[in-house]
Order: sequence, then structure tokens, then C-alpha cells
Amino acid sequence: QLQASGGGVVQVGGSLRLSCAVTESIFSINIMGWYRQTPGKQREPVALLSNLGSTNYAESVEGRFTISRDDAQNTFHLQMTSLKPEDTAVYYCYAVKRGAFWGQGTLVTVSS
Repeated sequence: QLQASGGGVVQVGGSLRLSCAVTESIFSINIMGWYRQTPGKQREPVALLSNLGSTNYAESVEGRFTISRDDAQNTFHLQMTSLKPEDTAVYYCYAVKRGAFWGQGTLVTVSS
């Protein structure tokens, strides 16, 4: 199971860090990442990290967001900086391990 946390309200230009705690070993995950969704739109990938260390970012967040993992804490994170109003969304953590798993969403609101 995945447990997301860290959402909240932040002003434009601010930073926020999301965390996703993994109940099983993080080493068993092939791909981990973050998606986001706004009302009326499909869930879209934001950042992905493979177990080989390769990363993939949505063009809209490239250079502003960083995905990382903390093996000791069995957790992975999404560090978000220079936040924009269009980053407002519900963010979901995601993992692939013999199937896809989703955490519950955490709401990020960027206020102008």
C-alpha cells in the first residue's frame, strides 16, 4: 500500500514536498512516481523514477520538480519548487510491482 502526504496551500513561487510511504519494501518496486488530476481532466503523469535510477518528468514541471527516494524510510518524495497556479491539483503517488498501485490523493493548492 501507498500512503501519500504533504499536500497543502502554498503561494505562487513557493515550495512543497510530497511524500509517499510504502508499506512493503521499496526495493521491490520497479517504477514509482507521481500523477496529478484536476476536475474534469484525466490523471496525468508528473514524475517517474525507475528502480535503475532513471527519471522522467512532465514537460510542464521539468526543472522545478524533483522525484527522489529514501530507502531507509521506505518512502519516495516529490520536491516541488517555483510552484504555479496551474500546479494546483490532487497528487497521487503510484508504484508498479507486479501490477500498478495508487496511493490516496493529496491536494496541492497554489494561490496567487
